[in-house]
Amino acid sequence: MIRTLYWKNNRVYILNQLLLPSRIRYVECGNYESVYRAIKDMIIRGAPAIGVAAAFGMALAALEKDFKSLSAMKSYLLKAAGRLASSRPTAVNLFWALKRIEDIVDGFSGTPEGLKSRLVREALEVYDEDISVNKRIGSYGAALLKKNSMVITHCNAGALATAGYGTALGVIRSAYSQGKIKLVYVDETRPYLQGARLTAWEMKQEKIPYRLLTDNMAGHIMKTCGIGAVIVGADRIAANGDAANKIGTYSLSILARYHKVPFYVAAPVSTIDPKTSNGGRIVIEERSVKEVLYVNDRLIAPKGTIACHPAFDVTPAGLITAIITENGVFKPGEIKKALRQK
Repeated sequence: MIRTLYWKNNRVYILNQLLLPSRIRYVECGNYESVYRAIKDMIIRGAPAIGVAAAFGMALAALEKDFKSLSAMKSYLLKAAGRLASSRPTAVNLFWALKRIEDIVDGFSGTPEGLKSRLVREALEVYDEDISVNKRIGSYGAALLKKNSMVITHCNAGALATAGYGTALGVIRSAYSQGKIKLVYVDETRPYLQGARLTAWEMKQEKIPYRLLTDNMAGHIMKTCGIGAVIVGADRIAANGDAANKIGTYSLSILARYHKVPFYVAAPVSTIDPKTSNGGRIVIEERSVKEVLYVNDRLIAPKGTIACHPAFDVTPAGLITAIITENGVFKPGEIKKALRQK
């Protein structure tokens, strides 16, 4: 499987997802500012992948200079963390990864060179752990599906949204290997087309049978095609089980409830935000209207049109059948239990 990002010779190489599926090209990042831009501009996207990229960004910040003192280094790292934190407001994995690195920086009392080595090791651990976590999510999720299931997924919650393997697509990959997936229906996911450009590409690479849908076809497909489950990822899960995900997920959950289709959210524990009491408190990122008004740099609406572009919506806990984590499967109202599992 192609790598979303990787570390080599004190550089992080990030797959440019804006060019998929037509071109495979990596952006070389040698400092934290270039990682910030890659996250901000959606060269890399997906909550877990953003978290891993941020950890690598902090490692790069540590390597950027020959610091005269540990205090000077810590001050610079604090600045880097603030910059990286401002790149995307909704994906909680970003802040989880930065806090993990910051905790190490705060408690470190050795030399600047020692801290540099420590942060590189930690970033690599974050990377490896993410893949391991995704595979456990896949295993737990596959157990929920029946043989020859037909499922719908939205946006891209696959290997490209993580360090590797995927969350929602990790469930689908695992289930397919067990003979449980007959067909995957992939929402194209307007306006940025992550489903059409990325999820369909991953399904093709894995030779998993799929059909591409425009987002407004999902209700008809649920009504006529015997859908067994909807499986999506998440960028932030509130303490009460409300889940923020790519715009259009909320609508899909309503359709699933009406058609009595199980609606599953697959996400690592790092996506759970116990400090956010409910979905109404989740900051919803507003992105450029250009992403709505243009496709492949071609204007698709009358010149001067004003568009809306909330990048995410929140699915209430009451519309979620279960949340699949690396620590097991939980009802939304019991999601805090996932934080206590090992």
